Amino acid sequence: MISRRLLAASAALFFAASLVGAQGAQAPKASPAPKAPLAPQTPRRPLSPDGTSSAELQGRWVQGAKQAFTLGRGDYVEGKWVDISYGRPLKRGRDLWGAGPTYGQDLLVDAPIWRAGANVTTQLTSEVPLIISGHRIAPGKKYTVFIDVKEGHWTFVLSTLAAQAHDDPKDKTDVYGAYNYTPTEDVLRAPMTVEFLTHTFEELSWQFIDMTPVSGSLALVWDNLIASVPFTVGT
Repeated sequence: MISRRLLAASAALFFAASLVGAQGAQAPKASPAPKAPLAPQTPRRPLSPDGTSSAELQGRWVQGAKQAFTLGRGDYVEGKWVDISYGRPLKRGRDLWGAGPTYGQDLLVDAPIWRAGANVTTQLTSEVPLIISGHRIAPGKKYTVFIDVKEGHWTFVLSTLAAQAHDDPKDKTDVYGAYNYTPTEDVLRAPMTVEFLTHTFEELSWQFIDMTPVSGSLALVWDNLIASVPFTVGT
């Protein structure tokens, strides 16, 4: 009699355990916690921003009946534009020039001549003819600009080589920076005056200096020096 009761109790316990196991197996799994959205990535700014420097020649200031919102309240009329576009590298603590056998070599980055800027090829355009070192530069054309950098002797180079808008390694004719440069398309080579400054300039800049209505100088300013080449308006 006792054995039958023990068997019955054991069977009841086994059945209850089976029900608990079945209910546990059928229980829905907890959903994973939602992932936090990724923070938007801020696009990195280019190491060398694009730049343009400009000047106006042959114009004159006039005082109209109505004052303009300019310094002096006048208006500059009949002027003609000269523009130079280029990439603007920053010094960022680097030794830019070098010395002795290495002078100017780091500027080249495996090119035969310095692009006088960064990334894209430096380009000069003018609405008036310019005379540089005795050479006449025709208006309305785009010229590519380079500098042949030697210690104690910098040479301004103007070329008719066409510039690529974006680097295309398959293009072996047009220049990007100074890659594909060849001197056969040079329009002129002119010596530059190199002067050392008491301040250092972090970002490379092309500037128009010592301007008159019919003349001036085109100058590259970077680090502790300024290199310039004079020009006049031609006929």
